[in-house]
Amino acid sequence: MNIIYSWLANRQMLFLLLMVNIFGTIFGYYWYGSQLANTPTIFLAFVPDSPTASLFFVFVLLGFLLKRNFGLMEALAIITLFKYGLWAVVMNILTLMTTGTLPWEGYMLMASHLGMAIQGILYSPFYRIKPWHLILAGIWTIHNDIIDYVFEMMPIYRDLLVYMNSIGYFTFWLSILSIFVGWYFGFRKKRFTLSMIN
Repeated sequence: MNIIYSWLANRQMLFLLLMVNIFGTIFGYYWYGSQLANTPTIFLAFVPDSPTASLFFVFVLLGFLLKRNFGLMEALAIITLFKYGLWAVVMNILTLMTTGTLPWEGYMLMASHLGMAIQGILYSPFYRIKPWHLILAGIWTIHNDIIDYVFEMMPIYRDLLVYMNSIGYFTFWLSILSIFVGWYFGFRKKRFTLSMIN
C-alpha cells in the first residue's frame, strides 16, 4: 500500500492529475453552458455540480504541490467527487436502461466520473480535515440538493425527466452517504504526510 501512496505523492503524478482536473473542470463548465445561460444568477454556483467538484480538487492538488493542506477544499472535494461521480454513473446506466441505447459520450462520462469518485478517496490519507470543514461541506452538499430539486436547477437528462422525483430522493440519500464517506476517510487515524517525490 505504501508503494501506491509513494506513487500518488510523485510530483509529476500530482501535476498530471492537476492538468487532467483543470481540463475536466473547463470542459464541464462548457457542457453546462446552455443551462447556465438560462439559470438565475443566484443559483449559478449550484448548477454545474461535477465541474465544481473537480474545481475543489484542483485547489486540493495545488495545495499539495505547494506543500500545504486546504482542509475545507479537501472536505468539499471528497464529498462532492464521490457524490457526483457516482451520480453520473447511475444516471447514465438509468438512461441506458430507459432508452436501450447510450452514445459513446455516455460511456466516456461514466469512466471519467468514476475516476472522479476514486481520486478523491485515493488521496484521503493526505487530507487534514477538521470537523468544521466537514460540517460546512455537508451543509453545502445538502443545500445543493435543495437548489436542484426544490428550485428545479438539477442537471438536465431529458430521457429521465419522468423519474425526477425518484432521482431527487436518490440524490438526497447519496449526499448522506457521501458525507459519511467524507467522515470515514477524512478522519481515519492513520494519516500520511505528503512528502513529494521528484
